[in-house]
Amino acid sequence: MKALIVDDEARVRKAIRLLVDWESHQIGEILEAGGGYDAIEMIRAEKPALVIMDMMMDSGSGIELMTWVDEYSGSTKFIVVSGHNDFEFVRHTVRHGGIDYILKPIEAEAINAAVAKAVASWREEEAERGHLAKQSIRLNEIKPIYGERLLTALIDDPVVAESTQRRLMAEGVLPAEVSSARLVLVQTDGGGSPLLKRFRGDSELLYYAIVNICNEFLQPEGKGIAFRYWGGPPEIALLLFESRETVTDLLSRINEGLYHTLQHRMHFGISEPGQLPGTLPRQRAEAAEALRRRNLLRHEDYCHFPQGSGDGGWIAAGLYRSEAVPALTFAKVQEDWRLAVLSGNRETMAAAAEYWTQELSRGGLVTPEMLEVWKADALLLRSRLVREAFGDEAGSALDALEQADRRNPAPAPGGSSFSLFAWRDWSLTLMADLAETLASKKVKERNPMAEILQYIEQNYAADLSLQEVAGKFFVSREYVSRKFKQAFGINFSDYIVSVRIEKAKLLLQNPNLKLAEISEMVGFHDVKYFSKVFKKLTGLTPKDFRPKTEA
Repeated sequence: MKALIVDDEARVRKAIRLLVDWESHQIGEILEAGGGYDAIEMIRAEKPALVIMDMMMDSGSGIELMTWVDEYSGSTKFIVVSGHNDFEFVRHTVRHGGIDYILKPIEAEAINAAVAKAVASWREEEAERGHLAKQSIRLNEIKPIYGERLLTALIDDPVVAESTQRRLMAEGVLPAEVSSARLVLVQTDGGGSPLLKRFRGDSELLYYAIVNICNEFLQPEGKGIAFRYWGGPPEIALLLFESRETVTDLLSRINEGLYHTLQHRMHFGISEPGQLPGTLPRQRAEAAEALRRRNLLRHEDYCHFPQGSGDGGWIAAGLYRSEAVPALTFAKVQEDWRLAVLSGNRETMAAAAEYWTQELSRGGLVTPEMLEVWKADALLLRSRLVREAFGDEAGSALDALEQADRRNPAPAPGGSSFSLFAWRDWSLTLMADLAETLASKKVKERNPMAEILQYIEQNYAADLSLQEVAGKFFVSREYVSRKFKQAFGINFSDYIVSVRIEKAKLLLQNPNLKLAEISEMVGFHDVKYFSKVFKKLTGLTPKDFRPKTEA
């Protein structure tokens, strides 16, 4: 098991190393990071089970790090060690599943108790995940596919909705007395999501688990039914019947049950109440809209209503009507991105990526719908730049970039949680890959060998290496070596020597220059070695080559 200590003070990291009895907790490897950004890269690479972190750091704050861990490394347990007794910090720690919040100066007993609790929790969850992953029961034999198909038809097929409802009631899937309901959609992330990875990529097993957990809260008291909706993209739907419990209270209890079992909370899109079955198509559209337009910056909101609904949809979306702000459009940063890509400078591209994510969140409202538009606009800019550079050959270049997209996909705009880190990283990767593609086109269009020969002509006296010259002109060592063999029949270093000797021949015409001076001027620092090479190439020593002066 691995642990990671994150603090921008080396002395604090050392103190934690000394205070924790790592061996008793069966932690064999202790890693360190000086800030949140470094920690993220280390968590990606090393996948520690435990992170002990500071809250206030210069390079990536503890809150940002917790948000990222919660979304992308949900099985990792973390303990906060901070010098700030701040309620907001404690609240963020609890919300993101932190094990403990310990104040500095650190006491050995307190931190060891927290580490023991974290390790025990991690082992228990790992065992439960392993158990779920190893289930070999065929899902088609235990899942009520038939009932789910009928419930889906109740929403999607208005022509037979009435008869379908009677059938569901006759078979006991729906209570006979129910006439109205709310429709709720549960946010289920697509392929590659952290939760799906815990189920070894088995989406059917994941959906089965979520539906069962929801029904544990709904069916015993006749409050509703959860089912897999088969009418479109993978979705889980809940039909909630009239109940004394408010919809938000009920869904909050369900969410706690999901978190207890899966260590993951879900987002719910909630429709207005409606009469069964006629209003279900409209209710499904309302629930989908509520999820698509939820405010991703309000991390603590999991219940989302359509904007302007009677249930506080504007508040759930993070805005009052008077506070609505115009969305930041990609057009405002498009020129920055274009110039950053054309510069080919990674720092410039990183600055552009950082700027747009900060500006995006500055308005107080970021929705999945906005991110979808941003992503589409960014890809459109990429396509335009590639087509301008490659013309008729743009297709193959775009295909290669799309293959890179599949290896490093963008975060899901409607994912369970939102991380500025993830969108910043995605935009930087997109710009860097595009810049590399455009640079490769420039290399093909120009004649690197002509530029290399000119560079050697101007710098022959310097200590030129094959690696240095290849790097300067953005080509490989092998390319330079092969081209010299083809053009001159000699290797790179022999060509430089030949240029130096030719320059020396010209300088030897000047009787006022000493051999040692000429040797230095053409890049030889040893006059004897210069004479030896000169004779080898010309058949004469420099002295013999020199014109004889008249007595």
